[in-house]
Amino acid sequence: MPRRSTVLTLVALAAFAALLLYTTLASQRFECTVAVAYNGKSGHAAASAASTDDAERQARTAACGPIAKGMNESIACTNTPPVSRECRTL
Repeated sequence: MPRRSTVLTLVALAAFAALLLYTTLASQRFECTVAVAYNGKSGHAAASAASTDDAERQARTAACGPIAKGMNESIACTNTPPVSRECRTL
């Protein structure tokens, strides 16, 4: 049988993990899926955030990652308007 202090420590750790999970997921209110085209290549990605603007920006950044080479192209691709954009409330 485990000691009482061990059980209390495990309960406290589980409560802390649950709190972290809740606060992380509670701030994600919108999800956007975007498709981008840059230099003849295309990519798509989805992201969630507290606002649609943030979710779209994060999705564009993720979509540009595999198709842009280097920092300059990555910035230029991320600043390109998406070919398609679909956002929804979570």
